[in-house]
Amino acid sequence: MDHTPADIIIVDEHFRRPLCRPTLTLQIDLATRVIPGFYISLESPSATSVGMAIRHAVLGKTAWLEEREIRLEYPVYGIPDALHLDNAREFHSHALARGCQQHGIELKYRPIATPHYGGHIERLIGTMIGEVHLLPGTTFSNVKAKGDYDAEGQSCMTLKEFELWFTLQVGIYHGSVHRELGVPPLTAWNDANTTRAVPLRLPADADRFLLDFLPFEMRRIRREGVELFHAFYWHGALAPLAANCDRKLPIKYSPLNLSSVYVELPDGEHLTVPLRDRRRPPITKFEHDLAVKALRERGRLAVDENSLFEMVREQRRIIVEAIDRTKSARRSTQRISYALGQDPPHSEMLSLPTPMDAAPPCDTEPVVPFTIEERT
Repeated sequence: MDHTPADIIIVDEHFRRPLCRPTLTLQIDLATRVIPGFYISLESPSATSVGMAIRHAVLGKTAWLEEREIRLEYPVYGIPDALHLDNAREFHSHALARGCQQHGIELKYRPIATPHYGGHIERLIGTMIGEVHLLPGTTFSNVKAKGDYDAEGQSCMTLKEFELWFTLQVGIYHGSVHRELGVPPLTAWNDANTTRAVPLRLPADADRFLLDFLPFEMRRIRREGVELFHAFYWHGALAPLAANCDRKLPIKYSPLNLSSVYVELPDGEHLTVPLRDRRRPPITKFEHDLAVKALRERGRLAVDENSLFEMVREQRRIIVEAIDRTKSARRSTQRISYALGQDPPHSEMLSLPTPMDAAPPCDTEPVVPFTIEERT
């Protein structure tokens, strides 16, 4: 598995103006050369994008393809015995190590200064990115190849559209004869599965699988709930833990949406815990970090929940006003909307509800886990 910036400029969904190059996380099965899974986003490589790519590789693709209305044979799934990685920071995260340990996946890191160990994935990236150079808005692989081509001026594909195109390209790759194998990768995969001594491994709980790869912080459960990222989270089921558990527990979170966290209980199960103040809107870790930085620059040594969300409100207002003027503002807005799984950016999406707009918090309301997936 490895990451690469895709050689294409993506446009936003509202104004369809150029934003940036997306990041592609890609995997290859060494035995059959199929692509078990991938993940495309506007985010930099992280533990979350690694987890998302692993989930895509491990789980069946039927529902994923139906959601995107793609008719394609993609029968590749299963927990791998080992993952081959380079030494990038996101591949050494505690979340990845812990998730792989829980699912019996061995991590094999490339020896330092030995790029030839990554030859398979590098060649696959070269093959797939080479096809991108045929799309409008391509940046090509270097300045010489690009020449005087206006990549931003010709760009026209949104992130969702690029993901659809890339998925179809994976289908073409799987059905094309591989030079080294002598057969298409999908044929090699199907042939290998007919001779397997043991069936492919699948996670016992598909819904929980991604939780095992999310980043986490160790926290004690307090009477006020769980404090994380300058906000408090609470659920009635935490009361016994606050009274009887004297050790720290893993608190997992998705940087794509901080409206809830996931407490790993002593028995290994997970409890979805929403913000204590349910009038708070969903925000991303990206927005949180920008807000904290702005508060520090204003001389705020201590950051509390109210000041954090007020700063996010102010930043969203500024983005709404600037969205039609600058590319960086449109990029920030698109990152937020993709992460939170919302429609293309509008002022209504970016505005924060006031207490009068929202119902008061109620501990008796059922907790519904949000989908931990960046819509692409």
